[in-house]
Amino acid sequence: MSAADELLDIVDENDRVIGQSPRGEAYARGLRHRCVFIQARDAEGRLFVHRRTPTKLVFPSLYDMFVGGVVGAGESYDDAALREAEEELGVSGLPRPEPVLKFLYDGGAGRSWWSSVYQVRCDLPVSPQAEEVAWHAFLPEDEVERRLSDWEWVPDGLAAYRRLKAHRSTGD
Repeated sequence: MSAADELLDIVDENDRVIGQSPRGEAYARGLRHRCVFIQARDAEGRLFVHRRTPTKLVFPSLYDMFVGGVVGAGESYDDAALREAEEELGVSGLPRPEPVLKFLYDGGAGRSWWSSVYQVRCDLPVSPQAEEVAWHAFLPEDEVERRLSDWEWVPDGLAAYRRLKAHRSTGD
């Protein structure tokens, strides 16, 4: 089964399931669905940063400071977070990611999805999927901050990063 054929729950503005659709159709028709964003840090507290491959369905070749992806039909956010983190980092036995916040991302032009943001510490050696990740490194957060204006970032990941940073500074 291709990624475009993966079945997703379609949700309303309150994150209630109102139907199901294959991923490719959900993207093409701008149907609201669910996604997870997992901020992975190593033992030194550095952030996992990567550049997406040019073959990705959305935001090809852009940088991201999260691993993650869509929540499958009938799948919980928590289960999707663990699955996506292990898949994209190329590890098994990762601790369950901790949920931090949830928001409705709206990138305009029918790009809207419920976004659940998690954090996890990854002390395991990573081996990201070559079909998903073109480049990766664990970077100190101050370096990530410096790169925000230099690199082209996925817009939903950038929105999640800013919300997470604001959440941590206010404690909300």
